[in-house]
Amino acid sequence: MPPSAPVAAAPHRTQNWHVRKPPARGRAGMVVSQVGAAAEAGVLMLDAGGSAADAAVATAFALAALEPWNSGLGGIGFAQVMAAGGGAAETFDFGPVAPAALDPGAFPLTGRTKQDLFAWPEVEGDRNIHGPLSFVIPSAVAGYALLHERHGRLPLREVLAPAVALARRGLPADWYTTLKVAASAAVLRLYPESARVYLPNGLPPIAPYQGTPGFFTLGNLPATLERLASAGLRDFYEGEVAASVAQDVREMGGLLSAGDLAGCRARVLPAVEMPWAGRRLLLANGLTAAPTLRRVLEGMAGAAGGGGAPSPEWYARFARTMRGAYAERLAGLGDAEPRAAESCTTHLTACDRDGMMVAMTTTLLSSMGSRVVLPRSGVLLNNGVMWFDPTPGAPNAMAPGKRPLTNMCPVIAAGARGPEIAAGASGGRRIMAAVAQMLSFVGEFGMDPEAAAHHPRVDVSGPDGVTADARLPAVVLDQLRADGPVEVVEHGVMPLNFACPNLIQRAPDGDVTGMSDVMSPWSAAVAQG
Repeated sequence: MPPSAPVAAAPHRTQNWHVRKPPARGRAGMVVSQVGAAAEAGVLMLDAGGSAADAAVATAFALAALEPWNSGLGGIGFAQVMAAGGGAAETFDFGPVAPAALDPGAFPLTGRTKQDLFAWPEVEGDRNIHGPLSFVIPSAVAGYALLHERHGRLPLREVLAPAVALARRGLPADWYTTLKVAASAAVLRLYPESARVYLPNGLPPIAPYQGTPGFFTLGNLPATLERLASAGLRDFYEGEVAASVAQDVREMGGLLSAGDLAGCRARVLPAVEMPWAGRRLLLANGLTAAPTLRRVLEGMAGAAGGGGAPSPEWYARFARTMRGAYAERLAGLGDAEPRAAESCTTHLTACDRDGMMVAMTTTLLSSMGSRVVLPRSGVLLNNGVMWFDPTPGAPNAMAPGKRPLTNMCPVIAAGARGPEIAAGASGGRRIMAAVAQMLSFVGEFGMDPEAAAHHPRVDVSGPDGVTADARLPAVVLDQLRADGPVEVVEHGVMPLNFACPNLIQRAPDGDVTGMSDVMSPWSAAVAQG
C-alpha cells in the first residue's frame, strides 16, 4: 500500500483558557496601573486629600520599586494633564535627550543589520543597546517633580512614602518576575551590580515550589528613594544622588555627566487638540506618536457607523489607515523593525473626585533598559541611545543634546463637562494601535471599558502587514487578508504580541470606571472609597 500522506500538526496554542480582568467602579477618584500595588499607592494619596497629580506621581515612584523592567528613576516619559471643568490641557514632556558628550564616532558599525527593537545597522558590541554608552539623560524624576509642583497638594514626603515602603519590602519573586528577569539575563549578567541584584547564584530569582513568593531588594534603590523624599527630587540632578549617579557612570566609562544631570528640566507644553467623536481629544505635544494617531483617527472618521462593535469592514479600514499613517511616519526615519522586541514601558491613568485626569507613559526603552544597575544608587538606567539611527547623516541620527522620536501616546478626551476619558498604553511600536482601538471601542462604539478591554484587537506597527488576535472571527480575518498578509497570534504575556492599554472613563452621571490591561498579571484598576 502507498504510504499515507503526512498529517500537518495543528498550530501550537500556549493558552487553553479564557482570561478575565475585573474593572473598578466608583464615583470618586481612580488609579489604573500595570501593577495593582502601585495603583493602591496612588489611591492612598486620593484618600489623603491629594489630587490626581499626587496619585500619578506616587504611582510612578511605586512602579520604580515594583516594575523595574518597565520604568523607574532612570527613565523618561510624557504625561497629559487636564484639570476639572475642561480648561486647557497640558503635556508634561520629560522625554529623552542625548548627553552633551554623545559622540557618533563612538558607535562604529559592523556592516550588519541589528534585529532588536529597531532594525538599525548593528553597532560594535551593541554599545548603543546596553551598557554605559547607551544612557540618555534620565528625566523621569524631573517630570514627576514638575507635575507635583504644578498640580500636587500633598507634601513630597507623603507622596513618596508608599514607594519607600515598597522598595524596603522588595520586588516580589514570583513567576512573572522570573520570566521578566530571565528574558534579560543574558545581558544583565555582563554588569556586576545588575547580576548581583537580579541573578543571585547566576540565575533569575524563582518562586518557591509551594507557599508564598518572597521578595528581594533592588540594590540601593530604597536608600535613594528615602533620600529623595527627605532632600527633594532635585537632589537626583544636583545633590547627593546626582553625585553618586555621575560617579558611577564616569567609572564605567559612560557619557552621561554631572552637567547633563544638572541641566535636566522637564517642560510643559500646550496639548494638541483635535475634534473627535463629539469630544475634544487632547494629544501629547512633543516627539510622540500623537501626530500619527491624529492621522489615523481622521482617516477613521465616520467608520464606526451605528453598531455597538467593530465590523469586519471596520477592521479592514483600520488596518489600511494604520499602514498609510505609518508609511508617512517612517518616511523620514529610515527602516524600523515593525515587529518590535520586548519594549520596556508602563502606562498609568488617574483621576480625582474633582474631575482632574492624568495619563502618563514612562519607559526605559528596552526591557531592563541599559541592563545597568548603578551600584551607589540602585538606579537602573535607560538605553535611550537606541532610539537614534546609528547611520551617520540619517534623519534620526544621534547627536549631542538631540531629542529622538518616541512611540508614547497618552491621551485625554474631554466633553462639555470636562475630561471624560484618560488612556494610554505600553508596548513600543504597538502603543498607537492599541490606544486608537480602545478610544474607538469606548468613545465611538459605546462599549463599557470592561468590554472594550476584553475585545480582540489587531496590531499594525508599520507600513506592511497586520497582526491579528486569534480570537477574532474568521470573517474578520478573511476581510483583513483581502488586503494583504495577516499573522494570526495569541494575545498573551510572552510573546508580547499586543500593547498593554489602560483607561479611565467618567460618565455624564458621574460614575467612574477604570480598566487595566487584561493580560498583564499584576495590573489593576483601583477605585477610591
